[in-house]
Amino acid sequence: MMELTEKQKNKLLNREYRSMTMQIAKSDENEKIVQGYASTFNQEYTLYEGRSYKVVEVIDPHAFDECDMQDVIFQYDHRGRVFARTRNKTLEVSIDSYGLFMKANLGGTDIGNQLFQEIQGGYTDRMSFGFVVSEDVKTYTTDHEKGIEICTRRITKVSKLYDVSAVSIPANDMTTISARNFSDGVIADFEAERLKRAKEKVKLKIKMMEV
Repeated sequence: MMELTEKQKNKLLNREYRSMTMQIAKSDENEKIVQGYASTFNQEYTLYEGRSYKVVEVIDPHAFDECDMQDVIFQYDHRGRVFARTRNKTLEVSIDSYGLFMKANLGGTDIGNQLFQEIQGGYTDRMSFGFVVSEDVKTYTTDHEKGIEICTRRITKVSKLYDVSAVSIPANDMTTISARNFSDGVIADFEAERLKRAKEKVKLKIKMMEV
């Protein structure tokens, strides 16, 4: 088995995946073309929700302005065979006011035709994308009624788009998977921020008592 280089390992560690609620829409049965949105802008979705805190994410409309989308591939569940790609013009990806739009021609291979039939029959109807975030903004609020802290992460810059994928798991289930894969990132940062703020509150109380 081939050993991954440190550069390859870092790329995999930095790569994130999101499953969205947008459906794939079949557009042309004769040419085996599918299209849909792999991501939408300004629509919050929950990455993780626990007993004491919640992590929410939203993608800024300008997040893809400087994104590298030179060679994006279309896969199933982010792994295995490549069904289409931008390099041979069987896949188109573009940004509009609504989100990240994709259009793929699946008619070039037998397995692509099979995936098209699955999409056509409604067995596969969700989209996802793999990407690297280079800039984000986090805000922290408290829901006093529920007694939880909320971290809202706004993705402001995506540096690389690797793939768009048809996915088998519905978006609501994928949030848990995303949160697990993301535990070294936003959730870990949120925990560190919570601890830092808690220490600052204790220090402030001590100072007030000393006055």
